[in-house]
Amino acid sequence: MQFQDRIEAGRMLASQLEQYARRPDALVLGLPRGGVPVAFEVARALHLPLDVMLVRKLGVPGQEELAMGAIASGGRRILNAHVIEDLGIPAHIIDMVTARECQELERRERLYRGSRPAANVRGRVVILVDDGIATGATMRAAIAALRQAGAASIVVAVPVAPPPVCADLRDEADEVICLMTPALFFGVGRWYQDFSPTTDDEVRFLLDQAAEAPAL
Repeated sequence: MQFQDRIEAGRMLASQLEQYARRPDALVLGLPRGGVPVAFEVARALHLPLDVMLVRKLGVPGQEELAMGAIASGGRRILNAHVIEDLGIPAHIIDMVTARECQELERRERLYRGSRPAANVRGRVVILVDDGIATGATMRAAIAALRQAGAASIVVAVPVAPPPVCADLRDEADEVICLMTPALFFGVGRWYQDFSPTTDDEVRFLLDQAAEAPAL
């Protein structure tokens, strides 16, 4: 099975989250960039507000697709000890990559939200959405940041992820919904017919559209 695109994936996710529809204490957060189109469909179907959860992967220099950790809004950093130890990555390299990604995270916050403040998650049920999970590093950073910010409950909702990653996330989130958990994973894009890159302009457009429409 493949999802046609992120729109279809979002609508299918929403069908598994109907118990949260129209709840005044709930909101949907999408992980940019690819998670935002999925989250937009979830928020629209459930009549909930939408915002972004800014998270940046800390890629290994020279092997940027390999995550040695991640950072999230609020300065929370999660490190992948196994990758760091196996590759012998020194602390100053980790700090250098962290500083660079912090700059990009701050740029995206300004770009995506403009003058709108970040959603207040304290005491709320947060549905955290991405278009898929590979290693889980960015999602774990997002969960840790939301715990630190006082979220009452965290629901991770994704179309596809490897079985071990979904299992591990259940120890950190209050609920985890993975529509597909293929044993042979091959990367998130393998499970979409259309996995075109989501642009900054698309993210901003969807957030503007969601902000203009009443959630309830």
